Amino acid sequence: MAALPDRLRRILDAEYPRFSGAEMARRRNAVEALPATSGLDHLIYCGLNRTGSAVQWLTQWPVTAEAVGVLWPGRADALFVQYFNHVPLARRLAEHADVAWGGDSAIRAAVAAREHRGAREGRVGVVGPLTFDQHAVLGARFGTIVNLNRAYVRLRMIKSAEEIDWLRLGAWFCDRAVMALRDGLKPGLTERELGDLVERAYVADGGTNVIHFFGVTPMHAPEREVPAQFPSTRRVQHGDVVVTEIAAAFWDYPGQVLRSFAVGADPPSLYRELHATADAAFDAIAAVLRDGAMPAQVIAASGVIEDAGFTTCDDLLHGYGGGYLPPILGSRSRPAGAVPHEPFRAGMTVVIQPNVTTKDGRAGVQTGELVLVTQDGIERLHAAPRGFGRV
Repeated sequence: MAALPDRLRRILDAEYPRFSGAEMARRRNAVEALPATSGLDHLIYCGLNRTGSAVQWLTQWPVTAEAVGVLWPGRADALFVQYFNHVPLARRLAEHADVAWGGDSAIRAAVAAREHRGAREGRVGVVGPLTFDQHAVLGARFGTIVNLNRAYVRLRMIKSAEEIDWLRLGAWFCDRAVMALRDGLKPGLTERELGDLVERAYVADGGTNVIHFFGVTPMHAPEREVPAQFPSTRRVQHGDVVVTEIAAAFWDYPGQVLRSFAVGADPPSLYRELHATADAAFDAIAAVLRDGAMPAQVIAASGVIEDAGFTTCDDLLHGYGGGYLPPILGSRSRPAGAVPHEPFRAGMTVVIQPNVTTKDGRAGVQTGELVLVTQDGIERLHAAPRGFGRV
């Protein structure tokens, strides 16, 4: 793979990477506006078990077991984390927040902090996943809690220049992973061992696994149309197809790459047709994507799939980076829900991923990757070669 540009290498090699003060202020200003525009006084944001992106986005602390933040304008956030031994590093990374141990309940500690700042009933909003017990604690003290997650997700859909650089690092990890899979893929390996090939390509440089899904099946007698979410002990055999979806992240910023490989033999006509259709769908979608394009145009462009007599199983396109984001689009023959009416905007990062399958669901291929929407089209964030690989 090509060497990283110096600016990305500096980010990668930092002891702990940091966004600039200007970037963090941009985020803070955007989030402070959420309660104000909703008629609220206060905002609580939370995460647990490594989910809940708002905590890291606002404080630079990746959630481990549990974290609850309390935001009020003009003052440092209070951030309560679990467990006690996580506090020292949290204070180092969330350097502009007042970090403390959450005691026996981080949400109760956040409530106490809110009471100290004069929070009123019916005037508290929340971003992030709340457990039933957490919601009960908040509701008992503040009454109706306003869910601001939709508004927060909208903030995450358009990426800043600094965020795009971190996504480039995630994409670089993914490219290394899929090339390591291509170079190491051979008969006899189990699906678990394929995962080992993938993760070894980036872990030593600070990448973290998000997903590596594999679909392994004989090309002449297929029985799997889409990668599986958990690896089996099945061994790769001569004449198999390996369809994969890989996402690796630099901190909370992942790339995503999807490819298909034929093992030890040329693909038969069915698989050549499937992949040619997938390539044509990717290219057709890429040709219409730009600032102002509508989701319906993307779905119409993907009609080459149905025209060829095929369908899809996976989503056709989805936003990515800060979560699995809107718009989430299915194909004409396999809708993913109501088609959104909001246009694409420059600065959005989306995964184009036509998973073209037979109508009986026995065979399928996958291709695609994360791209940046620009004023005039798209920019590829990945460098891994496209096309049906042969190993």
